[in-house]
Amino acid sequence: MASVTAEDIQSELDTFNIAFNSDTVDKMLEQCLCHRLKGDEIVFEWFAFSTSKNQLLLTLDNLDQFEHEILNKKKKSKGSSKGSQLNKTRDINSIQELIRAEEEEENLLDSYSTPAKGSQKRALTTPEHPQSKRGVARLASPSLMLSPASFSPSATPSQKYGMRGGRGEVVSSFGTVQGPRWTGKGQTSVRVEMLGGGDNSLISSYKYMFQRLRDVRDVLTEKIEELGEELRSHFNIEEFSPVSLPVQDSITVLGQVCCDSNGKLNAQSVLLEAGQEQGGRQVPVDLSELQEFSLFPGQVVVMDGMNTSGEKFVATKLYEGIPLPFYCPSEVKQEMDEVSEPMMVMMACGPYTPSESLTYDPLIDLITIINKDRPDVCILFGPFVDSKHEQIEKNQVTETFQSIFKRCVDSIVEGTKGSGCRLVFVPSQRDVNHHYIYPQPPFNLTNLSKDDTARVTLASDPCTLLIGNVTFGLTSTDILFHMGAEEISSGTGTERFSRIMKHMLTQRSYYPLYPPVEEVNMDYEKFQQFSQMNLTPDILIVPSELRYFIKDVIGCVCVNPGRLTKGQVGGTYGRLLVQPNPVLVDGKRVSPCIAGQVVKI
Repeated sequence: MASVTAEDIQSELDTFNIAFNSDTVDKMLEQCLCHRLKGDEIVFEWFAFSTSKNQLLLTLDNLDQFEHEILNKKKKSKGSSKGSQLNKTRDINSIQELIRAEEEEENLLDSYSTPAKGSQKRALTTPEHPQSKRGVARLASPSLMLSPASFSPSATPSQKYGMRGGRGEVVSSFGTVQGPRWTGKGQTSVRVEMLGGGDNSLISSYKYMFQRLRDVRDVLTEKIEELGEELRSHFNIEEFSPVSLPVQDSITVLGQVCCDSNGKLNAQSVLLEAGQEQGGRQVPVDLSELQEFSLFPGQVVVMDGMNTSGEKFVATKLYEGIPLPFYCPSEVKQEMDEVSEPMMVMMACGPYTPSESLTYDPLIDLITIINKDRPDVCILFGPFVDSKHEQIEKNQVTETFQSIFKRCVDSIVEGTKGSGCRLVFVPSQRDVNHHYIYPQPPFNLTNLSKDDTARVTLASDPCTLLIGNVTFGLTSTDILFHMGAEEISSGTGTERFSRIMKHMLTQRSYYPLYPPVEEVNMDYEKFQQFSQMNLTPDILIVPSELRYFIKDVIGCVCVNPGRLTKGQVGGTYGRLLVQPNPVLVDGKRVSPCIAGQVVKI
């Protein structure tokens, strides 16, 4: 087929008097290359599609819809016609039978060949001379274990993922940009443990789906009182006044921010709900006197102001929250000369498949990177089997969800064994094979060998880990997205991500939003026990759908590594160089994070 150019497409569009711009032409050119169409063919298809949709305009969004509804279906129908003579579903058993039949055929041919010829067919492989794809397919490699045909008969490798650009491009940096070598030593000697042991960590599943409203109220009230007492002692406040008490003088009140309706919070809908000791009333708050503020539903705040009528509190001052202290082990290195070698920590968040296919190509690429860079620790966040994937939602798979998950984890563990990397698995609310509750218990992997168990850590969501005497706060729940949709601010002079991270640290919680979004099923008894911060972590990792970043927020290095796939194309992962064992310089704490990067897969 002759190559298609943008001029061909523009000429055809002009023929039909269809308005276009450079972006839409580039998009159509990309679709021509992906679906092997000529310029006139794609314009004919678009004209028919647009006419059926009441003269739909040519925009990028409409082109995405066009590709989903027309082009992808045409590709599937072509594929099905080619394989119609087989007329059967190729599940994993049929794939293995085909491989065995092919091997028998080659063995038969080998019996007629000379020894020299036969020996050439089984040449040794090295990194410089890799084995052919056909030969690799027969090995028990991550590629075969994660073969799309194993899970879904209609799965084909993602063309958009395969055609992605910018592989290995650094898109966000932090700390020492020049100099550091982004390779670890694969140190299995690096200790990875839950901070505080089993009492303060969620290490097994629990019974849920039963909680009384009274228990939820008690948890929220206790949170208000605990944070209020910390603020009262820090700012030397004598006492808190009831927020609904009509007085002519300025008073200091304590309460939790909430909204006056089910809609989104705004400056006119803010209510302050007092704790039980202050009467438990809800009173509207006037924010017009505040020069700057940043508020979200569920936030515990202390305010100065007046309530002359008892019906509305006019706030004049908003006290800033206080974070917890950092972790300080009993043995602290005092001299910079005694500093040990930095460790490399890599992190990635699912989904590990493109949105239109159940191929785990991005995960296989990540395993290749782990083996090349040999990080000391790799933290992998779910979802591993994404409940939002189209083929999972429609149940177009030939195995159980648990079976797919087991094969996925086995591939990671086996594929990284040679690197010596410590692995940490964190579940997600979107893991279709796991408990759909927050806080979320860790995965249960009973089939790991003794050696694998020693280097695999199964963590809960959320959790605080101690890695080489450096504390890591981890959560796979998209708190950035949830709080970003609810937070309101004025005059703060800081960008949104920093404000949200600061709220998490000063509210001392991995999920300070109340009420939670609809998709988060909160168990408040376990939330109080396992989802509060006992200290400010040195590094806080919060994967999100929102834009990736690495930044320092009040001394804590906050990282959003992004997701490994974004729709049909590749996403990003993160890597950090961390100084194990805290170092004091002139008696002051120094952040253990030397450098950080977010990199395209």
